[in-house]
Amino acid sequence: MKILFISSGNNTTNTGISPIIESQGQSLIKLGIDIQYFTIKGKGAKGYLKNRKRLKHQVKEGSYDIIHAHYSLSGFLASLTFTKTPIVVSLMGSDIQMNKFWRLIIKINLKFFWSRIIVKSEKMKNHLALDKKVDVIPNGVNLDVFYPIEASVARNKLNWDHSRKYILFAANPNRYEKNFTLFQKAFTTLNTENIEFKVLQNVNHKDIPLMMNASDVIALSSKWEGSPNVIKEALACNRPIVSTDVGDVSWLLDSCKGCFISDSDYSDYAQKLSNALSFKNSHGRERIKDLNLDDKDIAKKLIKIYKELKQE
Repeated sequence: MKILFISSGNNTTNTGISPIIESQGQSLIKLGIDIQYFTIKGKGAKGYLKNRKRLKHQVKEGSYDIIHAHYSLSGFLASLTFTKTPIVVSLMGSDIQMNKFWRLIIKINLKFFWSRIIVKSEKMKNHLALDKKVDVIPNGVNLDVFYPIEASVARNKLNWDHSRKYILFAANPNRYEKNFTLFQKAFTTLNTENIEFKVLQNVNHKDIPLMMNASDVIALSSKWEGSPNVIKEALACNRPIVSTDVGDVSWLLDSCKGCFISDSDYSDYAQKLSNALSFKNSHGRERIKDLNLDDKDIAKKLIKIYKELKQE
C-alpha cells in the first residue's frame, strides 16, 4: 500500500516533520507500507493555502491508496485537492480545543471529504461529539528508543550533577497549554536546595531518552492534551511521573507505582511531586506493553483502517 502523509514542515527537525509523525511513518514502513511525505511550508490558513497547488499535483501524480493528514489544517488542505482518494485525518488535542466553529468545520469536512478521523483519546472523541467514522488510536511509543538506562550513565552523557535530584518538565514552558506556571509555583514550595528542574525546550529528540532516564521525576501540568507522547515515553523508561488529569493520562498511569495524577492546585501538585521523588522507578514499561501501545501495535491498527478504506 502507498500512503501519503501530509503534515506541517515547519518543525525544527532536519526534515521539518514532527518527530511523532516521523516515528509513526517509520513504524509503518517497517511493516511494509510505502510512506511518502508532503510537508507544508508556512503557517496559518494563508500559509497552508499556498501549498494547495503543489499538493494537488503530488496527489494526482502519486497514485496513492490513502492520504493521511496530521492535524486539522492539513486535513482541510487535503480536502481542497478534491481527490477521490480516501482521506484519513489524525486530530490532536489542540484541534479539539478550538472553538465551536472550528469543530463545525471539522464535522463538515468529515461529511463531505474525509473518510475517517483518528483521535487520540476517548475524551477527544466525546468532546468532538461524533460516533461514526471516528477511531480512537493513540500514538505509539518506540520501545527500542525509549527504554530504561541507569541514571548514572545518562547523567554522565548529559554532564548532570550526580548529587542532585532532577525533575524534568516535559514540555516547552512557553506554550500556554502546557501550564508551566502551575509547575513552577508548585516547585517553589518544595525544599529545592538539592532539587533542580530541566525543561524540554530546544532539545534534540535523540537526547530525550537520556534526559528522561537522568531525571528522578517527569512532570506535565498541561491544561489539555490528546494522548501525550511524553507520558508514554516516560513510562517506557520506567520513570516516576506527575501529571494533571488531561487527555488519556489517568488511563495510562492507572495503578502504576510512582505515578501520580494531580489537580490544578499548586499545593496538590507540589505534594504529588514530593511523593514521586520518593520512588526510584515505576513499572511503566510493563504498562505500555499491557496497553498495546508499542508503536508496532499502533501501526497494525492504522493498517487495518487503511485496508478497510481501500476496499470500500
